[in-house]
Order: sequence, then C-alpha cells, then structure tokens
Amino acid sequence: MTPVRWAALAALAGALYFAVQGGEYGTLDLRELRREAVRQEAEVARLQRVVDSLGRLAGAIERDPRMQERVARESFGMIRRGEFLFRIVPGEEAGPRLENGEGAR
Repeated sequence: MTPVRWAALAALAGALYFAVQGGEYGTLDLRELRREAVRQEAEVARLQRVVDSLGRLAGAIERDPRMQERVARESFGMIRRGEFLFRIVPGEEAGPRLENGEGAR
C-alpha cells in the first residue's frame, strides 16, 4: 500500500471512530442517557406512589370522621370536654432547680 492509501485508511478509521464514540451523542453519552432515563423512571414511580398515598389520605380526611378527629387533635391540639391536654416542651429539664444550678435529687 502506498502512503496515500495508508493516510486515507487512517483518516477513514478516525472518522469511523469519531462517528461511533465521539460527537455530542456518542456511545458513552448514549449509555449515560439510558442510565439517567432509568433513574428518572424510578423517581417518577416513587413520586406516583407518594401522590397516590396523599390522595388516599385526602379522601380519608374528607370522608372519615375518625380521621378528621385525629387530624384535629394532632394538628390543632383540640380536645373533648372533660379531657386534659398536656404539652411537653422539649429541651427543658424537669424538676426544681437549686441555687447552684443543679437539679434537686
């Protein structure tokens, strides 16, 4: 083979390699896009489950009196006549304090 043919063959091989591997959407980019599509589909499925769950919860809150009472009690601190509501404030130590700052034993 002449040097011109070798150069043409090398150029053709380089162009073929660039067509398969290089460019904006080469083989490696295609693989990454497929992996990303699988991740996105999994995220869509997860979010669909969340939406379904929230839809069931909203329906229960609209129709179920026990669920309405539960939400009222938990969210708004509502109580029935004759019940007592005890609020526990986190972060404060229980018990009386002595003058030196230590709790009573």
